[in-house]
Amino acid sequence: MNEGAPAQLEEHAQVFRDLMNEVGKVVVGQEEMISRLLIGVLAGGHVLLEGVPGLAKTLTVQTLATAIDTKFSRIQFTPDMLPADVIGTEIFNPKEGTYSVKQGPIFSNLVLADEINRAPAKVQAALLEAMQERQVTIGGTTFPFEEPFLVLATQNPIEQEGTYPLPEAQIDRFMLKVVVGYPTKDEERKIVDRMAAGNSEIKVSPVATPDQILAARKIVNEVFVDEKVKAYVVDLVHATRDAKAAGFSDLEGMIEMGASPRASLFLTKAAKAHAFLQGRNYATPHDVKNLALDVMRHRVVVTYEAEAQGKTSEDIIERILAGVLVP
Repeated sequence: MNEGAPAQLEEHAQVFRDLMNEVGKVVVGQEEMISRLLIGVLAGGHVLLEGVPGLAKTLTVQTLATAIDTKFSRIQFTPDMLPADVIGTEIFNPKEGTYSVKQGPIFSNLVLADEINRAPAKVQAALLEAMQERQVTIGGTTFPFEEPFLVLATQNPIEQEGTYPLPEAQIDRFMLKVVVGYPTKDEERKIVDRMAAGNSEIKVSPVATPDQILAARKIVNEVFVDEKVKAYVVDLVHATRDAKAAGFSDLEGMIEMGASPRASLFLTKAAKAHAFLQGRNYATPHDVKNLALDVMRHRVVVTYEAEAQGKTSEDIIERILAGVLVP
């Protein structure tokens, strides 16, 4: 913690360190996934976790929700779902001849959208208003959500059977897309030891409240971002749209669609949240570089030519990160 960091920042940052420790009691390893979820909570941005089944994605989100004393709901997405299963519907009362609204599971603070890419497009469309406007419309009436409101979604790799690719408009709503990898050998050994010892049920205590989350967000908003850091963010994002003009002639013809303006906004917000977690009241280019892949990997679409060469959006972004001058 910096000596010059305000006491208020230190106090709020401690809450998030406590959250990380509490989740770490249950989830072995996966520090990056946990820190990215906390950045989402701090910056008010939805987070998408992608990985094969069995990597503790759902467990991590559930544990985080328990550690924050707030309302939590889990929606298990399936191919036969309807929008009403997510947002709710109007119910007719024949006795009184009136309609009443039955709110769906989206009415919560932390919403776990489990295996989100197993649901069809009409269900994804129902989520768009909820994620962007933080409200839903049922029967002509608009219902705003209580803050904090966050969708933490998990998805299986789209190569798996029974999955649908998320629409671009939907995936762009997620601040971060985190690719969750397998645990290391040591971590897996700890998991096996814990299960063998019968310690699978570890009690998690609430260590944060919604008010503390909202107060911390105000501190994050005040984190200083220098003009040079802002310019660095914009340079990175613009390089995905016109690689040749940015000096990356080797990437010409490889990018079908570059990152949207949301990438610049989210990358700046995420960098501020990352700085806050490190105990700083200013963001650095390192904060930006640390999060650029998670903010942009789902916003950059590669061409068929790039795919034929085995290039992914991650490869393109890594090349841009290596080539754009760091201030």
